Amino acid sequence: MQDFSAFELVRDTLVKSGVTVITCPLSAPASTVWSHTPQSVLSGALPSSRHISHLLGKVEERVIYKMTDDFEFCYIYLLLPQSGELFFMGPYLPTAISRSTMLALPAAQNLSEEERRVLSRFCDAIPIIPDDSHFFFLLDTFCEGLWGAGNFSVVDVKQEKLTPPSPINTPGTVDRFDALQLDMELMEQRYKYENELIRAVSLGQSGKANLILAAFSETKFEKRTADDLRNLKNYCIIMNTLLRKAAEQGGVHPVYIDRVSSSFAVEIEKVQTSSAVAELMRDMFRSYCRVVRRHSMRDYSPLVQNAIILIESDLSANLTLSSLVSALKVSSGYLSTAFKRETGKTVTEFIRDKRMKNAEHLLATTRLQIQTVAAQSGILDLQYFSKLFKRHTGFSPKEYREKMKQ
Repeated sequence: MQDFSAFELVRDTLVKSGVTVITCPLSAPASTVWSHTPQSVLSGALPSSRHISHLLGKVEERVIYKMTDDFEFCYIYLLLPQSGELFFMGPYLPTAISRSTMLALPAAQNLSEEERRVLSRFCDAIPIIPDDSHFFFLLDTFCEGLWGAGNFSVVDVKQEKLTPPSPINTPGTVDRFDALQLDMELMEQRYKYENELIRAVSLGQSGKANLILAAFSETKFEKRTADDLRNLKNYCIIMNTLLRKAAEQGGVHPVYIDRVSSSFAVEIEKVQTSSAVAELMRDMFRSYCRVVRRHSMRDYSPLVQNAIILIESDLSANLTLSSLVSALKVSSGYLSTAFKRETGKTVTEFIRDKRMKNAEHLLATTRLQIQTVAAQSGILDLQYFSKLFKRHTGFSPKEYREKMKQ
């Protein structure tokens, strides 16, 4: 059979993007493929063809077939070498179907209003894969591995290939049960997408942003009002809540989460366009991932967690081992031992490192005087601050600021 690891990579990439993937013999029932098409959803009827080979026609080796049906849904299929099985993916859309296009469908396809509504819900569940998506480079590389570079062709199949006679225009073929089932499938897909998002955030995996959020489009989310922008804002509010819980699962204390959550609550209401909402979603994802990476304390005991929170809540305060044990009501020996064991640093080293990181940030992002930066970092002696800073970064505070400007 083909290189299974490469095949698995392609398949899993598609599945994570929400695309239906089918691998089966050409002799399999035509319904194996047909059941995923809009025609099947609208009619509920089986295709007249008995087998996939009859439905698709001749399928040759070393060929990637690209097909578009009457509703502009796209499919890709090819024969896998050695096994001779069909690899079929779809449907997907290269771009989201606009509301105006959706409203024009009844007249263009002779659909009833009920059929248009069901088709609209079907579209909500269809993934968007732009023509310049990374996936097509992956597919091309996969096929080069199967057949060799330049040893295969790409064929565009006529639209009518996947539209054998079916009673899609027969009144009453779409009933309320069909619509309910479609709503349930859409809800399950949305929850799957959200769970994948939450898991990535809980692990601080910001590198997955493009892969997971590639499926983002305004058609994916439940429409509770007639105002599309309000719908998107409402979904952002929901996601802000879900991402809060994800960060908490990642071991971040609520004191850090609340700062991020409150900031995004304000930003959500400021957005004015759908494209701005999409960018805000990406920013939310990455920001919560950063919070998890910076402040995750899942491996720390409650005592060490509380000590770190006290330190980071105000770096300009009088932070010493004695002040911490007084606030935490434990012995200095007990805190020192637990802190060193769990963080790998002494309390003093940890406080110094946090203060130097804070100073780096202030020098790079503000115009505060160096003496003010030192005070904000909990060190009032400017000469001592400069000495510590150079030991930490290799630059004096002034040199570091100039370096950051460049």
